[in-house]
Formats: sequence, C-alpha cells, structure tokens
Amino acid sequence: MPEAVDYFRIQNLLHLYSEAVDRGAFDEVGELFQHADVYFPGDDAPAVQAGSAAFGEHLAKWTRRFDETGGTPRTRHLCTNLIIEFDDEAHARTRSYFVVFQGTDTLPLQPIITGSYHDRLEKVEGDWRFTERRELVGETGDLSAHLLQTYAGPTGE
Repeated sequence: MPEAVDYFRIQNLLHLYSEAVDRGAFDEVGELFQHADVYFPGDDAPAVQAGSAAFGEHLAKWTRRFDETGGTPRTRHLCTNLIIEFDDEAHARTRSYFVVFQGTDTLPLQPIITGSYHDRLEKVEGDWRFTERRELVGETGDLSAHLLQTYAGPTGE
C-alpha cells in the first residue's frame, strides 16, 4: 500500500515541471522526463521517446523566451485538480488540469492555454519518476507571445 509521502512526492514532480518551464530551464524538464514517453495532442505514438532529454529540447524549440527576464517565457503554469491512482506500490497514474498564464510588455496578463496531463509514474529505488505523459489541450487563447511556432493541434480534449 502506498504511503502518504508517495502522494506528496508525486505532486512535487508535477510542480517541479511547471516551475522548470516557467524558469525556462528546459534542460531540467528533459531530466524530469528522461524515462518517459511524451505524447502531444493528437499523437498516437510518442513524439518524445524515453531514454533521452528530448522533451526539454522540444520545449526549447517551441517556446519564446525573453532576455529581459533572464530567459524565462514570462509564464505561470498552474497544475490543479490532481488525481493520483496507484496500480501498486511502485506504479501510479495521475490526471490533472493545467492553465498557463502569460503577461509581457505588449500582452496583458491572461490565460493562454488550458488542458490536462495524464501521467504514468514508477518508483525506482525509493524515487518516483515519469514514465509517460499525455498532454491534452482544452482551449487556446493568444499564443503569439508564447510559441515560436504555430500551434494547429487539436483542442477540446
């Protein structure tokens, strides 16, 4: 049976991801997901396969960073409504919502994208790590100050 500390450690992993993205620390994102397959909206196969730091590299190619804030994307990723379900003592599944807020010199503070994360995790030598992430997009707003490429993927989860 999982212990209460397992819930907190898993929750912490999700928040470490949000914090790293908001700091523009995409190398840390790559480390967090180095054991995970990552699926983007509409993908049947993983866009990023486990065993690499490619998720961080992917975010670096897609995300605009601002020199005046030390290379951050000027965002705040909020992860809410976390549900954790344990398959056994060493495997868990999570579902959570996300909302990304952004404000720049030319863009007033506003939500720019919503969606959910469906994650799988495993516990190895006492530490939890991601083994899969599926990102679903609910709604998009003005992504012009956030993305370096045009997002044309599915929405509406």
